[in-house]
Amino acid sequence: MNYRDLFDLSGRHVLVIGAGSGIGRASAKGLADFGAIVTAADANLEAARATAAELAELGYEASAARVDITDEGQVAALVDGMPRLDALVCTPSINVRKRLTDVTADEFTRVIDVNLRGSFNVMKAAGTTMAAQGKGSMVFFSSIRSQVVEPGQGVYAATKAGTLQMIRALAAELGPKGVRANAIAPGVVETPLTEQIKQQPDWYRAYADKSALGRWSQPSELVGAVVYLVSDAASFVTGSLLYVDGGWTAQDGRFVPPL
Repeated sequence: MNYRDLFDLSGRHVLVIGAGSGIGRASAKGLADFGAIVTAADANLEAARATAAELAELGYEASAARVDITDEGQVAALVDGMPRLDALVCTPSINVRKRLTDVTADEFTRVIDVNLRGSFNVMKAAGTTMAAQGKGSMVFFSSIRSQVVEPGQGVYAATKAGTLQMIRALAAELGPKGVRANAIAPGVVETPLTEQIKQQPDWYRAYADKSALGRWSQPSELVGAVVYLVSDAASFVTGSLLYVDGGWTAQDGRFVPPL
C-alpha cells in the first residue's frame, strides 16, 4: 500500500455547503487540491459562484448551487441533483450572543432553525442517498461549545451539542450501510461569524490567550481535518468529534501557576 494514496480524492464528488465564505470556502479549495470534484453550495449564490470560479481558474472541476438548509425541499433537490455524492461537508451556523434570559423566542427559533434543523435536513438527505449507494462520508461542524460554554452562548452551544449527537446517531445507524459521519470542533476562527469579537480588542485577546497556542486560527487550518475525515485515511473513523481548537479544551487557562 502507498499510504499517500489514502488522501487522494481524485474523481470523488463532494458537496460543500457553506462554501461561499470562511471555513466552507477554504474546505472547498482544499478538497479540490486533493482531486475532488466540488459542488460549492451556499445561501448566497454569488458567493458560491465566486468559489467555484476560483477553483475553475486553478484547473479544477467545480460547480455552484444555492441552498437554504432550513428548506428541506431545497436540500433534497440539491442532493438528488448531484451525479454522485461521495462526501458532504456542512459548515453553516449563526449565533445570537445574549444571556439565555434575554433571548427572544424569535431569536431562539432562528438559531435552532439554521444550526440544528438545517443540519438535520442535510443529514437526512445526504444520509438517504449515501445509504442507498452503500458508501459515503459526512463531515459536519460542531464546536468546542458542544463541550464547554460561556455566558451568551447557551442557544448556540445547545445546537452544536445537538449536531454532535445527531452525527453519533447517524454513525450508528448508517455504519452498516458503509456510511461514515463525523464532526469537527473548531476553537476560535477568524470568520464572518466572529467579526463582532474581532472588533473588540480585549475580547479578541482574551480568546487568543485561552488557546494553548496563544492565537486564533484561520479557516485554512481546519482544512486538514476536513480532508482527513473525507478521505480513506479515516476509513475506520466514524461517530467522532475531532478537536481543532489550538488546545482550548485541553487546559484550564484561567491562571498560570508560579512553578
